[in-house]
Amino acid sequence: MAAHKLFRQTNGQMWWNGAFVACADALISIQTHGLHYGSCVFEGERSYDGQIFKSAAHTDRLINSARLLGMDIPFSAAQIEAAKKETQERSGIAQAYLRPVVWRGDEQLGVSAANNRIHMAIAIWAMDSYFANKMAGIRLCLSDWRRPPPACAPVKAKAAGLYVICTLSKDAAAQKGYDDALMLDYEGRIAECTGAHIFFVRDGQLHTPSADWFLDGITRATVLEMAAAQNIPVHERTIMPDELGTFSECFIVGTAAEITPVREIAGTPYTPGALSQNMIDAYDARIHSRAG
Repeated sequence: MAAHKLFRQTNGQMWWNGAFVACADALISIQTHGLHYGSCVFEGERSYDGQIFKSAAHTDRLINSARLLGMDIPFSAAQIEAAKKETQERSGIAQAYLRPVVWRGDEQLGVSAANNRIHMAIAIWAMDSYFANKMAGIRLCLSDWRRPPPACAPVKAKAAGLYVICTLSKDAAAQKGYDDALMLDYEGRIAECTGAHIFFVRDGQLHTPSADWFLDGITRATVLEMAAAQNIPVHERTIMPDELGTFSECFIVGTAAEITPVREIAGTPYTPGALSQNMIDAYDARIHSRAG
């Protein structure tokens, strides 16, 4: 399975603290608090045919993530929405990935962050399918790292620091020849992949871990909407690793991954089938409509 191409915005303009600047001028200090102490939150968003999918939901989550880290973004939701729209329009890229990011600056370098200015930027770059030939299915291993409990981290924030164990898990998976890693939570329950949520299929019904202790997924919510529209039963519940062999299909969902079937989890095989294809087709119809 070929992995997605890597991109970064290196030319053109980037939205930066309320104005558009050349990417070459979008620089931060090495003493930035967000770099040293992880006081940074972000969103990953996709645009299709020039339209940002579920843009308002992403903006709301960004603001909430910042709030959970004690940061008050100096721009309103309406201003952020306008900035993303203009960033999209200026880019001229129809199929794109947008990265709004919020971080604490360099006024004070120490654990305390009370005196640091809050910054925000929006980058954009071209992005096609994350995984090629989706119905071939990807392979997952089990991560050695576990998602933290709510009492130990702001698990509902899309915070940069929380992705350290995801990076470790993803890189370890690649070294073993897998496409991604499935992570358990602190109690050993099935949680999520390094950047996507997971669904299983049994007897024409969907099963997915309850989202009470990990990030609220916008693509996950879209899948739940699509299933409800088709009267497909969905069971949001605790799923244990010993259940992996009881499901016939499996797929992961996320803004970057979209909906991607799985053909193996650590030796347990799955056959990407009709329900997975159904969800891919329904999602494709959603993202290319003006309803998102």
